[in-house]
Amino acid sequence: MIVFAANLLAPDAGLIFWIAITFGALLFLLKKFAWGPITSALSTREETIHESLAQAEKALAEAKQLQADNTKDRREAEAQAQAIIREAREEAERLRTEEVDKTRTQIQHLQESAQAEIEREKDNALTSLRQEVADLAIRAAEKILRENLDADRQKKIVDNFLGDLSKN
Repeated sequence: MIVFAANLLAPDAGLIFWIAITFGALLFLLKKFAWGPITSALSTREETIHESLAQAEKALAEAKQLQADNTKDRREAEAQAQAIIREAREEAERLRTEEVDKTRTQIQHLQESAQAEIEREKDNALTSLRQEVADLAIRAAEKILRENLDADRQKKIVDNFLGDLSKN
């Protein structure tokens, strides 16, 4: 057995020749049948990976752009909402001011109408009172002076009395 092991380790030209031919044939077969499909598969895989990376970068850029657009739209919507709220408050304040002014005008008109009505009633009451006082004065004077005064003199006294009443 030892002899056999020594033969394996000893260089033999025939063995080297057959190993070289076998190795060459193996390389030829690998190049013809395996190396081309393996390299083309690797190239295809490399291209697929590059395309996937490019698509991922493109998708990332689109996502960032969408996020920026969404942020911009959100800010614009918030600004519009603030403007609408501000306009609504201004409109409410304007309507409130209009209503207050309208109510004040109505109150002033009612006060003026009431004052005019009070003045009319006062004038009517004074006229009625003067007439009543005149009638009472004539009756009283008539009773007192029935025998001393004639009709013309009574009329003159009453007219003077009425003139004094309108001054008061």
